[in-house]
Amino acid sequence: MRFTKDHEWVRLEGDVATVGITTYAADQLGDVVFVEVPDVGRTVAAGDGFAVVESVKAASDVYAPLAGEVVEANAALGAAPETVNADPEGSGWFAKLRIADPAAVEALMDRAAYDAFLASL
Repeated sequence: MRFTKDHEWVRLEGDVATVGITTYAADQLGDVVFVEVPDVGRTVAAGDGFAVVESVKAASDVYAPLAGEVVEANAALGAAPETVNADPEGSGWFAKLRIADPAAVEALMDRAAYDAFLASL
């Protein structure tokens, strides 16, 4: 699993990356009440806002950590947005991207680097 400074996580399987928000981000948001996932077939650039998560505290964009095409969206979050709080780094994933450059994953933080980043906040 890899991480961004915007608190997204990526789990790569072949050339498909599953993307969600980290436990830290879910905790900061509080109770998630609405999730908008991206449309399948949408092409995104790294850094693009591609999903929206709303909580009792705030609404936030979820940014694509890598460039690619959305090949699957977690539509179940529409009916059960609380899944993002219950299992943010598992079943609370937002989308799966067929990434343009699998090597780009290496530029993201590993767990130890992300934990160190969190400690610096």
